[in-house]
Amino acid sequence: MLLESKMSAGSHPYTLLKLALKSFKVLLSVRCVAKSLFSCVLKTTLRLTGETDKATDACFVRAPAGALTCEAADTLSCLMAGGSEELVSRVIRVKVRDGDGFRFPVTVAVPFCVRHRSGHREVAVKVVDEEERVSYIAPATTEEVHGGQKGCFAEVKVYSLGIFAVVSRPKREMYNVPRKGLSLKIPMDPRICLDYLPGSFTAPVMAQTMVQPVDAVLLAAVKSRNDAYESVVSASPLLHLTHPKSQPLRRPLTITLPCPPSYEKKEGKRRKERKAHQVGAPGDPSIPSGKTRILGAYLRSNETSNELLVVLGSRDKQWTVLEKIVTRNQKNGLVSFDLIENFDRLLAVRLLSPLQPCRLIALAEELEASACRHPVTVVLRRGRGDPHAVLLAALPSRDLDWELNRLRAAGGAVETSSEISLCEGDQLLLRFSGNITSTAFTQSNTSEESHERLTFHCQRRNELLVRLTEVDPFGNYSSPCYKGTALFYRVTRAELERRGDKAVPKDAKLLADPVCKLPLSLPKKARVIHRPVAARVKISEEAGG
Repeated sequence: MLLESKMSAGSHPYTLLKLALKSFKVLLSVRCVAKSLFSCVLKTTLRLTGETDKATDACFVRAPAGALTCEAADTLSCLMAGGSEELVSRVIRVKVRDGDGFRFPVTVAVPFCVRHRSGHREVAVKVVDEEERVSYIAPATTEEVHGGQKGCFAEVKVYSLGIFAVVSRPKREMYNVPRKGLSLKIPMDPRICLDYLPGSFTAPVMAQTMVQPVDAVLLAAVKSRNDAYESVVSASPLLHLTHPKSQPLRRPLTITLPCPPSYEKKEGKRRKERKAHQVGAPGDPSIPSGKTRILGAYLRSNETSNELLVVLGSRDKQWTVLEKIVTRNQKNGLVSFDLIENFDRLLAVRLLSPLQPCRLIALAEELEASACRHPVTVVLRRGRGDPHAVLLAALPSRDLDWELNRLRAAGGAVETSSEISLCEGDQLLLRFSGNITSTAFTQSNTSEESHERLTFHCQRRNELLVRLTEVDPFGNYSSPCYKGTALFYRVTRAELERRGDKAVPKDAKLLADPVCKLPLSLPKKARVIHRPVAARVKISEEAGG
């Protein structure tokens, strides 16, 4: 186009040639600059300093080569997952070698592995910067090959560096409620429906919802610990609702939750209906219909059922029984009710017989807490060739059989503890009694760091290699081996605090009783006793005269 405009002006051909050469030089210089910029942002594989060269010990960063360092920070893993979060990756710290002239953003790809997937959960990258500010970033999850490593990667673009970890957390659904109302089915569970009438709020508002499942296994575990909950048939998922506090509800909000009836009663009703249909008998008039008031909560039944429905709500972490709620039975085990106040969490419970409000509140609190607890078994595997080396593992009970087969295949005797209950991020503080201890205890001089710790993560492998030694080589003289006991003390996340790059108990002296124990034994070494050679002494008596 430039040449055509000059030609139309009637310029000299020599001038046109010079102009073409000049344009070519400018274009070439631009391409060179673009090429140099591209070479500065090539993907760099950062190995974790101080670790073995494994494919899983790497993160992938798009940054100038040599500008960043990456190191493992697994000692802080207990503080990286809070609430209902679950850690699914290693904890990695990324730092700048020289902050002068370094430009953001930086793209970081962290490998992760989700063992148990759920439609109610999502993956997020948790970032803690140098000022300990926490942020969550929705990553671009990909399954590809980075640096020869194939797997799932969480890739994010950040403008500050610090500690990175990938966590699995309950999905959050953000939605906008306009003035004209809204009918929303929750994507995590389409059975849950929210119906906002027109004019529910004075202005359009942003709201958030989250679903915490309450399955039959969880409910059965809670009922087994307390006989007072025997009349509980089922419970709905815990529905978390967040509305602006400045915008109260002006019109009722209709909420539909799944809360299935008793299976035995449902089958009995079906058999009765089939029998009545065969003989042509009318319906049973003894079965009540309409609505019945129980514990102040109304039950309106569209089905012939003697079960009771109660709705509980939580505000400011305090559960209450919603006595003025009208509850309706819907088809397919659904329950609907109208809400006239803002509540943070909601729960529907189906009962065979009435329960006192205090029992219902305790049930809601127990269900909420049990959703974050996991049954765990502590396993000890002795080394096949080295009895002084033992492997300790905290295994979720759902993975116990598979993990035990894996440990037995590696060789060595395996012992298991009784089942205990742990939350994500809890630590098992290891101490010893008897005539056996660990080499780390004998070599450490500080009381806080003299005990090994086993951090529990329900979706990661939790193992600790301990080196054992005897306390008194002359002890247990009547036994062919040294004997001792490994004691495990539970330390919750609330009892831990960060000190530098480690998480330590706030007060190690205030530990409760051990949650489990495992016996230990070490073979005695054949000692060679060096006895001095006895000298022969000859006593001679001189005869005196």
